[in-house]
Amino acid sequence: MERVAAATSEQQTSTVKRLQLITIGWMVIELCVSLFAGIQAHSVALTSFGADSAIELMSAVVVLRRFALGPGTERRAARISGILLYLLATYIIATSALSLVRPAFQPKPSRLGIVLLVAAAIIMPLLGRAKRRLAHETGSHALKADAAQSNVCAYMSWIALVGLLANFLFHLSWADSVAALLLLPIVLKEAREASKGAVCEC
Repeated sequence: MERVAAATSEQQTSTVKRLQLITIGWMVIELCVSLFAGIQAHSVALTSFGADSAIELMSAVVVLRRFALGPGTERRAARISGILLYLLATYIIATSALSLVRPAFQPKPSRLGIVLLVAAAIIMPLLGRAKRRLAHETGSHALKADAAQSNVCAYMSWIALVGLLANFLFHLSWADSVAALLLLPIVLKEAREASKGAVCEC
């Protein structure tokens, strides 16, 4: 029985590692494409989404290290994420206000950004569901937190997508900034939970 339990544990650990490597790969794509498309289009929603992807990338790396090396500095890493999220919230407020009052900074439509956000809206819930199941099986709070991060990413992608589509279809450039501002409650909730080293139950 002990051998079976050990084998199951090893199999679960291997599955978690594989899932985190997939997450890391997708987060790198998400980060690079959203920042590239966001900077080109002057899109606050896209660049904010990209910045959050960077934080999620760090979260995925922390969980991968936890399952590779054992429990370590999860709480400290969560607090660092909290600080970064507060900085992201400040960026969203400042750049959204700037783009709303200065025509030169108004965002342009971005087809590449729309394609990325549609992909994220499909991929991230699937990753989040798989991580949540494995977190329950392994009893890992770090993986549970990372599953919540994946779900948050899905919510953010839908909100940002609405803003980009409104700009693309109806030429409402202000919709991009409004969508970015609508991301604030999610970002601030993540920041509060992370700075306490807690798990965001999104």
